[in-house]
Amino acid sequence: MIRLVLFSSLVLCLAASLAAQQEYKVGAVGFYNFENLFDTLDTEGVRDTEFTPEGEKLWNTERYQAKLGRLAKVVAELGTDVTPDGVAVLGVSEVENRSVLEDFVQHPLVKDRNYQIVHKDSPDERGIDVALLYNPKYFELDTFQNLFVKLYKDGEEPDYTRDVLVVSGTFDGEPMHFMVNHWPSRSGGEAASQPGRNKAAMVNKLAADSIFQTDPDAKIIIMGDLNDDPISPSVKEVIAAKRKKRRVDEGGFYNPMYDLYKKGIGTLAYRDAWSLFDQMLLSHSLISSTPEEGYQFYQVRIHNPQYLLQKKGRFKGYPFRTFGGSEYLGGYSDHFPVYVFLVKAI
Repeated sequence: MIRLVLFSSLVLCLAASLAAQQEYKVGAVGFYNFENLFDTLDTEGVRDTEFTPEGEKLWNTERYQAKLGRLAKVVAELGTDVTPDGVAVLGVSEVENRSVLEDFVQHPLVKDRNYQIVHKDSPDERGIDVALLYNPKYFELDTFQNLFVKLYKDGEEPDYTRDVLVVSGTFDGEPMHFMVNHWPSRSGGEAASQPGRNKAAMVNKLAADSIFQTDPDAKIIIMGDLNDDPISPSVKEVIAAKRKKRRVDEGGFYNPMYDLYKKGIGTLAYRDAWSLFDQMLLSHSLISSTPEEGYQFYQVRIHNPQYLLQKKGRFKGYPFRTFGGSEYLGGYSDHFPVYVFLVKAI
């Protein structure tokens, strides 16, 4: 029987592909688009009027608290069939500010994990940001920075989008870097909007190259709602994330989502078609060694239990979202969360 020792010292069997009679530590790292987690206040300088009690969406305290509870239920479940503490590091997107994150981490369903927050307001015109939550039991923060994605409308007027959040620290004693993303949408059409996502991808590529210059064996995870699929130019060409591990060179990235995408599995639906915009890209050092040498990628998952599916109406079969336009549906998010397991022999 394969023995897996988790951070909590719980021992159980994960899969026969790991060495028999070997003990492993397991950590989970994930990403979840929170779908417009706004507070109920009308904040000056932020386009959040619709998310107020008097706004178009009639967004009030009751709905806000219900949203927090639903998101906390999902996050509380991620990875717990393998590690009882769930995701040790979680990137999130579509959050209005630090305040909503503080409310989230205090929710009873996740409070005992003591999630810490890494967040900085970005210049996005909708007033939404990305952030990183981490359990200090597993991750120790060193530095973080927001990287600006320079876009323009009609070639001259600035077009503000979400920053790229780069977080560095140690994951159970190993240096590790996380880049949290929410790339420009496909508004105006996929082809017309592609340059914006390519630019956001290049920000990640340059940031990763800078880290690799200092440490060629750096362990980096690029995560986020990329608004592109694994086969899109931003992912496949700019970052050059590969489908096969053997094709990933030093300084390159592996895309474990590629095969899922080819099987028609997605994280969000639009016009009755699935897309896999929520992705986790892994640097060479997370796939090229063995668990005896440090943390290595083991498995990727999309969390899509039946309760996260819309049961009726025009979005039947889609992720169970909070709003359909201005109609309150009372769901969770219009995206499924994704996460990876990292394993390390002990």
